[in-house]
Amino acid sequence: MMEFKRKLDRKFDEIRPIKLTYDPFGYSASSVLFESGNTKVLCAISLENSVPSFLKNKGTGWLTAEYALLPTSTHQRVLRESSSVKRNSRSIEISRLIGRSIRPILNLDNLGEKTIHIDCDVLQADGGTRVACVTGAFLALKRAQEKWLASGLLKKEIIIDEIAAISAGIIDGQIIVDLDYEEDSKAEIDFNFVLTQTGKIIELQGTAEKRAIEWEKFIQIADLAKKSIAQIIETLY
Repeated sequence: MMEFKRKLDRKFDEIRPIKLTYDPFGYSASSVLFESGNTKVLCAISLENSVPSFLKNKGTGWLTAEYALLPTSTHQRVLRESSSVKRNSRSIEISRLIGRSIRPILNLDNLGEKTIHIDCDVLQADGGTRVACVTGAFLALKRAQEKWLASGLLKKEIIIDEIAAISAGIIDGQIIVDLDYEEDSKAEIDFNFVLTQTGKIIELQGTAEKRAIEWEKFIQIADLAKKSIAQIIETLY
C-alpha cells in the first residue's frame, strides 16, 4: 500500500510548526496565541475571588474553561454563540475537555477559594482545535502562575505536572500524527491524546469511524502520540 502523502511533504510522525505569542491580551492575567500550522487559538487566563457554591468554605479553588469558534474561524461562517438561544453542544463538550485536562495537574488547595477561568477562542480552524486549546491553555496558565507568585497573589505553586495534547489517526492504512482539517475529514481512525510529561494519560478520546481497529494498531498510534507530546513539551516548556 502506498504511503499517504501529506501537505508540504510532512512526514507521518511530523507535527505542524508551532508559534507562540504571549500576552496579546493586556487585561488578562496571561494569554497565549497558539498557532499550530493554520490552526490559531487564543487562550486567556483570569482569576475570580470566589468559587462555585459546592466549594464554598472548603478552602480550595476551582478551574473552569470555555471554548468557542469565532464566526469567521471556518470556511463557512458560524453563528456567534451569544446570538443564539443556547450554547453549541460541541463547544460545551470541548470546554469540559479543557477543564478536565488541566485540573488533574493542579493543587487547587494552594489557590485558596478562587476560580481560574480559561477562555479559548478559535481564530482559525484547520484541525486539532481542541488539542491546541489544551496545550495553549496550559502554557497561558503556566505564565499566569509565574506572575501570581511574583506579585504575592500565590504563596505556593499550583501546577504539579506539565501536559500537552495531540491528535493521531489512520488514513489509507498509514498512522499519522497532528491531523489538519483535510486529514481529519478523511481519517478512518481518529484519536485525541492529553498526556503528562511522563507519558501518563489524562484524557483519551477517539473513534473508529469506518472500521474497527486492532489493539496492536492502537498501541502504535498511542506510542506515536506519546512521542509527539514529549517533543512538544521539550520544545515549548
